[in-house]
Amino acid sequence: MDIVAIDIGGMDIVAMDTAGRIPRLQALLPAAGCDGLVISQLSNIRYLTGFTGSAAIVLVTADEAVLVTDGRYDSQSAEELSRARVTARIEVGLPPVQEKVLEEAAIGLRRIGLEAGSVSWARQRHLAADVFVRAELVATDGLVESLRLVKDEGELGAMRTAAAIADAALARVRPQLVAGIAEVEVANTLDFEMRTLGATRSSFETIVASGPNGAKPHARPSRRLLERGELVVMDFGAVFDGYCSDMTRTLCIGEPASAALGRMVEVVRASQAAGLASVRAGVAASEVDSACRTVIAEAGWSDAFVHGTGHGVGLDIHEGPRVGPTSDATLLANSVITVEPGVYLPDHGGVRIEDTVVVTAEGCRPLTTSPKDLMV
Repeated sequence: MDIVAIDIGGMDIVAMDTAGRIPRLQALLPAAGCDGLVISQLSNIRYLTGFTGSAAIVLVTADEAVLVTDGRYDSQSAEELSRARVTARIEVGLPPVQEKVLEEAAIGLRRIGLEAGSVSWARQRHLAADVFVRAELVATDGLVESLRLVKDEGELGAMRTAAAIADAALARVRPQLVAGIAEVEVANTLDFEMRTLGATRSSFETIVASGPNGAKPHARPSRRLLERGELVVMDFGAVFDGYCSDMTRTLCIGEPASAALGRMVEVVRASQAAGLASVRAGVAASEVDSACRTVIAEAGWSDAFVHGTGHGVGLDIHEGPRVGPTSDATLLANSVITVEPGVYLPDHGGVRIEDTVVVTAEGCRPLTTSPKDLMV
């Protein structure tokens, strides 16, 4: 098989507005009660600066942004921030040097925010005692993430490509689904095809779950062999330029072995359609969950829908907004979410159907477009 990148004709790559993100974050600091913010979550650092390395800290103040990293990323950090047109001071050195730079950059700051979700208690104590000794450290929640909720055209372009790669990979793998092939072999082939088509990696550990394994929403691919007439849940995604896609299709080799299996698929398909129809900017995320859950409950399987309806997608495979019964989020235009209801019955198997969609003022625009017909 020739190894070629996917043809993404019609999907023009648009530059991301990375340079405008630090100023937008700086504008949020006063309301958060901070003179500066320490960003340690790597996906937030990438979002703000374009830096893709595995070790860095960014301090953002009202006047500047400072990125510290180690010698492995000396050239890379300069190249990536220059490419993203981000104005930030870069300092490279061992951890003591990095901490000295941060301490000096924080002189005059009274209150410095830490990302509560990504800083351990031990790390907080160290920063308070040894680095930011003149400032009060305060917990912040979701400052950068609030900016990430709404995707710019460059981000949406990357996600369209990621979704197209996953769609194309499934189209290649689908004819290979035959009785006697192992779940893990199907998963490995999907991962290979996504990489061949241009993905950097898979968005998460690919799920291929057949028969009774499909009743486990996050089953790992096993050596179990696919059989005719049983359902196969395939949940996977591709990463392109840092951005993820996410899709689930439930397939069957031949006719379903029982009427119950066919009905499960019909109910979940109707549930997902109801959820997608309810998506639009200004709608509560919990309403989307309710639309899906109502259809499944009316079929008598409310207890078999054991997870939330969806989640945000972007640089992380799971990010805001959460789409579930207790979510307090309101959907925003150009947010990207999944809609993925499911029914899981240990005696029969499982069904999940999922798409990644862009929220619009009028509804939603699907990024994943693979057919949802059942049989192969």
